[in-house]
Amino acid sequence: MLETPRLLLRPWRDSDVAAWVAMSADPRVMEFFPATLERAQAELMVHGLRTRLERDGYGWWALEVKGGAAFAGAIVLQDIPFEAHFTPATEVGWWLARQHWGHGYATEGARAALDFAFGELRRSEVIAITTPANVRSRRVMERLGMTHDPVDDFEHPGIRVGNPLRRHVLYRLRAGATSRP
Repeated sequence: MLETPRLLLRPWRDSDVAAWVAMSADPRVMEFFPATLERAQAELMVHGLRTRLERDGYGWWALEVKGGAAFAGAIVLQDIPFEAHFTPATEVGWWLARQHWGHGYATEGARAALDFAFGELRRSEVIAITTPANVRSRRVMERLGMTHDPVDDFEHPGIRVGNPLRRHVLYRLRAGATSRP
């Protein structure tokens, strides 16, 4: 478990599943993913995420707001699960329910994950990826001190050819370069 002044990044609980399913079915939350998830898909996904977090000690943490929402989404720290010009690589990410947008939780949670990556895991670099149109996530990446070089942009192999979401931008952050507001 990781802790910040306002957040807990913690293992998954059975009580998180219904909120995860609802979040994964929300078209606004899933705007930059190929599709929303059906209940069975979302349940299967959270089972896998939970298992990998327990096994590896990092992965997709459930995000809890102290004194508030028991489940606000997920903060991600994972090894990129596909091959690309920049792999192997460790990725930081976030996936928040819409009612928790705009509170700084993604930035705060991602900073905790980055501290873990650079401290405990001794990673020399962490990346973040998204579609070019996902301005909200790109702003989080920039607030984290991550930098973007268009040379690193790529076609996501997990998204079918012809899908406008296939093109992705890549941001990088090297150990010691984190920015704090």
